[in-house]
Amino acid sequence: MIRYAVIGAGWIAQEAFLPGVPATGNSRVQALVSGHPRARELADFHAIPEVLGYADYDALVASDRIDAVYIALPNSMHADYAIRALKAGKHVLVEKPLATTLEDSRAMIAAAEAAGRFLMTAYRLHNEPGTLAALQAIRDGKIGQPVHFSSAFGFQSAIGNHRLQASHWGGPLQDIGVYCLNAARHVFAAEPLAVQAMAHSPDDPRFAEIDAHIAVTLRFPQGLAQFFCSFGTEAVEYYRVLGTHGELTVDPAFRFEPAMSLRLRQGDRVTVTDFPAVDHFAGQLAYFSDCIATGQPPEADGAEGLADMAALLAIEEAIRTGATVPLTLPPRPRHPDATMERRFAPTTHRLLL
Repeated sequence: MIRYAVIGAGWIAQEAFLPGVPATGNSRVQALVSGHPRARELADFHAIPEVLGYADYDALVASDRIDAVYIALPNSMHADYAIRALKAGKHVLVEKPLATTLEDSRAMIAAAEAAGRFLMTAYRLHNEPGTLAALQAIRDGKIGQPVHFSSAFGFQSAIGNHRLQASHWGGPLQDIGVYCLNAARHVFAAEPLAVQAMAHSPDDPRFAEIDAHIAVTLRFPQGLAQFFCSFGTEAVEYYRVLGTHGELTVDPAFRFEPAMSLRLRQGDRVTVTDFPAVDHFAGQLAYFSDCIATGQPPEADGAEGLADMAALLAIEEAIRTGATVPLTLPPRPRHPDATMERRFAPTTHRLLL
């Protein structure tokens, strides 16, 4: 049983991570580190023995009471808390994006390597059956060669959310556009060569510090990827892959609440596969704990997070300058595959403070 400390008791921890832990069978939460005034109530609800403040973090990671940490803090705090845990000999699962700069991302990877511990970026879809089935269909040539990827992910973000704050590197690109970007990289099983992008913001107080709508075009060796992400649209989440001999659509595609649906068209033949709803967070946690227990490095490691970080920063540069920004990224040694699939039924056992 891998023992975790959850760092941060915000919405994602309350709504998604903590409810999924019991289903894994190989993971449990030993400690909750938070400044939330009702953290003890949340811990009691999930039978978490310890509740600590941030001032006690270093003592906790230096102790033998935990094996790993899950970091669910604002983006600007990822690197600091991850590096401190890694230096203390703990494994780290950190929410995406990995950090806010390439320097911090590389420092996190270096800390993991120096400590001989795993750093995993929380790409929960890499363990989700619908996503893996879509990638396998592409690998099996069901649509010929993929040549165009298109995607949209958006919703209406509430004012006051830290994801609307520039100081935390907030914005739709970092928070939800990264899902479209990551999907495109694995659909093509390659890294982007260049990027163009534009952004727009309406006269809305929510977007005083960040862009509301972002449109991106990426050039891959095999074709093009285009995606749109927004904190100011009707809820939408899909991707479509056009191949030389067919097309594939995943809709819903990214959120953890709905079940995935895959539509495959080959000429006049159309096949729709509806996948069961699964607990994404239980799946990724069970996978990471399996990696820790067996010593097998996770596929979505720090370098996977770094690849998306480099592309995200290039997109920001393209928005800022209007130029086509080149990218030079090393190929990934692995991509998500069926061995990583983990299926656990969703739970209704959650407490939202």
